[in-house]
Amino acid sequence: MNGFVYYRPEEAVRNAGFIGMLKKSAERCGIRLELATERGEIPEASEFVLFRDRDPELAKELEAAGHRLFNRAQVNRIANDKYATYELAVLLGLPTVPTRRVAHPEEIRSYPAVLKTIDGHGGTEVGRCLDKMDAGWFFSRHAGRRIIGQPFIESGAADVRVFMIGEEAVGAVKRTGSNGFKSNYTLGGRADPFVPSAGMTEAAAKIAQALKSDYIGVDFLLLPDGGFLLNEIEDPVGSRSLYDTSNVDIAEKIMERIKDQMN
Repeated sequence: MNGFVYYRPEEAVRNAGFIGMLKKSAERCGIRLELATERGEIPEASEFVLFRDRDPELAKELEAAGHRLFNRAQVNRIANDKYATYELAVLLGLPTVPTRRVAHPEEIRSYPAVLKTIDGHGGTEVGRCLDKMDAGWFFSRHAGRRIIGQPFIESGAADVRVFMIGEEAVGAVKRTGSNGFKSNYTLGGRADPFVPSAGMTEAAAKIAQALKSDYIGVDFLLLPDGGFLLNEIEDPVGSRSLYDTSNVDIAEKIMERIKDQMN
């Protein structure tokens, strides 16, 4: 069996170590895995593509060309559209952060509020706004982008990411921000091992089942009363925090999933 892992050129450089781990795991599974950083580098004969980009249109193009994608283009589309993620959670009856599309600061009903670009990732296009002036600044900075508004929910600058292979939760981390309310590990936050509740695991499994996903991250906010709210879905999801806090070999699990699905 042969396939390609696809990254954008700059992301391939940043993730060179993980790509090496994927290739070694693929070899142990009897799979020849090569790296592609351009669409034209993926031949028609490639049996599958491990798609590690945030580009639903390219994912659709690859599927239309006959490639089996891990994850599917539809997963990439929903995970990289925060409002579509909210709609999915509502459809599934899962507790989630109330979310509205907003086009102007006047549409924000109360403060503090959290504003996000719909397709942003990594916490770099998220702002906590205390008043209309803050909101105006956010809209100016992200002019022309689609934006959602959410109430600010106190979670101690912490969230939980559950890593899903198919419908199985294979690991989880609690991420705590070091400065401000964002908990993103890549922004300097701390990651600790975490055992999710049965309810949280069930919610993540419902999402994975609905999406028919192969490998995603599901992020939850922890509430003071012990409850949780779905916050976001990540595809592609990074795994550095999981490797740093556990013995889970996510590269091995990804390649085993691909082998199982392709047989």
